[in-house]
Amino acid sequence: MFFYLERNLSMVENLTYENFDISTSEGVVLTDFWAEWCAPCRMQSPIIDQLDDEIGNQVKFTKVDVDNNQQVATSLGIRSIPTLVVKKNGEIVEKLVGFHTKDQLKKVLAYYA
Repeated sequence: MFFYLERNLSMVENLTYENFDISTSEGVVLTDFWAEWCAPCRMQSPIIDQLDDEIGNQVKFTKVDVDNNQQVATSLGIRSIPTLVVKKNGEIVEKLVGFHTKDQLKKVLAYYA
């Protein structure tokens, strides 16, 4: 008899209003602002997970569901999703709006890492 455990293999941290603090992050952090109903967001999410697997030791990857955390999105001026916010040592250095390929994101992150 086999038992299958459903588990989330992604190590990407899901942030909320309660634990999102842009000023305390060190190093390079990419935050994916997304929503469940957003088709481009659903295409972007596996790429973020792949990058986390590949370069998660150099870049911290996080996600914010804008439907459940509107305060965070509003405070950063997020008006379209997906939006990817890249921070370095707590400062926003890039905002990428729309879907981006893995290669495009690797280039951006390599520049700041």
